[in-house]
Amino acid sequence: MNEYNTLKKLIDKLYSSHSLLREEWTALIAGRSPRLSEYLFCLARKVRHQHYGRDIYIRGLIEFTNYCRNDCLYCGIRKSNPHIHRYRLSESEILACCRQGYKEGFRTFVLQGGEDSFYTDTRMESLIHAIKNRYPDCALTLSIGERSTDSCRHLFGAGADRYLLRHETYDAAHYAKLHPASLSAAARQKCLRDLKDIGFQTGTGFMVGSPYQTVDNLASDMLFIQRLNPHMAGIGPFIPHHDTPFSKQKAGTLELTLFLLGLLRLLLPRVLLPATTALGSIHPYGRELGILAGANVIMPNLSPRHVRDSYSLYDNKLSTGAESAEGLRLLKSQMSAIGYHIVTARGDSLVH
Repeated sequence: MNEYNTLKKLIDKLYSSHSLLREEWTALIAGRSPRLSEYLFCLARKVRHQHYGRDIYIRGLIEFTNYCRNDCLYCGIRKSNPHIHRYRLSESEILACCRQGYKEGFRTFVLQGGEDSFYTDTRMESLIHAIKNRYPDCALTLSIGERSTDSCRHLFGAGADRYLLRHETYDAAHYAKLHPASLSAAARQKCLRDLKDIGFQTGTGFMVGSPYQTVDNLASDMLFIQRLNPHMAGIGPFIPHHDTPFSKQKAGTLELTLFLLGLLRLLLPRVLLPATTALGSIHPYGRELGILAGANVIMPNLSPRHVRDSYSLYDNKLSTGAESAEGLRLLKSQMSAIGYHIVTARGDSLVH
């Protein structure tokens, strides 16, 4: 009882001050319990209702290339995986995805892909212009990995509104255990700061339960997010892929991911917080539980059916049913059942 009350006070402190010390983060994460989680989720829902009501924003995800120059140890589309079918969608295919999505009520499109060197600034600018010219009332989000500061300026100047770049883990030593030597935590974090400075609505996030992760690593992640103050924060459980060096590693848990979602909502009350595909991939009601933990964004898949299985970041990734745009009616019903509703809106972040 005493431990519960001590940790409950830390949640109350986070709710009121939007800040915790490192040792408080570690104590809270390490000492979590089902009872504490329910208290946290109740406060998280209260906070998100204050700022966003019961609206759920949908983003139309277009996985337009699965080529990648990187060799991250956890990722199924890593360059050294010879067993995956590689593809790039044509501009006309991408625009067809947008056309169908717009008809269904999507007002944000997310271009997500590996770090594909084929997509030079010139090619990306052309693609951005094509989408924004046809759908000027829509937001366009890029999720295409690290790029130079000049490149990011070009893409922003071309009309892209938002940029998603998960930092994955703040700790440099932990980052090095998950990534090739060509990548560094410092470079990733610099890119995120540059994106904010340029003017992008910027999103970051991390894997939950990734190999070698400690509670102190998670505390570092929360402190970094507090400092960065992103417009969006996306977290999801680590899920192994059979064609990676981490194929035998244990997956992250739904329970810890939901707890951290609730903490993020209290830390950044106005942040856009997705209930990710990975949540729905590890539990049949994962995304509903994410919404009830404080999330307010869902990203259904607008990619053509014939490429969905090839964008294989991890095993058993959702790609049909409610995860696809065709299942939007079912998704609306699922959200309605827990007291929320999907809206047709850009859903811009309230973070300044």
